[in-house]
Amino acid sequence: MSVCIYPGSFNPIHNAHIEAAKFVRQEFNFDKIVFIPAFKPPHKDSKIFDSDNAFHRLNMVELAVKDYPYFDVSAIEYTRNKPSYSYDTISQLYQILNPEDKINFIIGSDAFRYIQSWYRAEDLKKLVHFILFIREDNFNENEFLKLKSLGYSYSLMRMPFINISSSKVREMIIHNDNICDIVPLKVAEYIKQNNVYKI
Repeated sequence: MSVCIYPGSFNPIHNAHIEAAKFVRQEFNFDKIVFIPAFKPPHKDSKIFDSDNAFHRLNMVELAVKDYPYFDVSAIEYTRNKPSYSYDTISQLYQILNPEDKINFIIGSDAFRYIQSWYRAEDLKKLVHFILFIREDNFNENEFLKLKSLGYSYSLMRMPFINISSSKVREMIIHNDNICDIVPLKVAEYIKQNNVYKI
């Protein structure tokens, strides 16, 4: 079985996340896309990413993907209950999945730009093939050629840019704007019912 992982904070998960995963599966013919919500992303504000936030994010991802038979959710980082380093997660997944080839890893171009600053990046690059989706409307691939020359293996996912961000969704929630067009309906209902992101 061919598997690709989709790690992220998903704070909250929105339609661009879903469309990116659908595009990757179709473009690269993976059997499964596994979403992995981070427990406490090491590069994010720890005041925002507390235990309650992690619980809600995991629930929202599960709601968002439950109707797609080719999507799964892993709580591997949530159950670890500490800051989520991709190297640790990937190393553990190799033991669980025992893949025949490198694990594929969906990542946004904005995050990949700083991949060398990640924990044990030199070791991580040996374990994964990155699938890079473009998170900017003025993307320049030449910026990433140096990373390829340094041994970072990646493929570009050439899907149309969708200008949705989790920070924008949170801002809309605070201002009581309608988010039903940019997040899955079950996620929008969960956010309302559980008063997520309200100050």
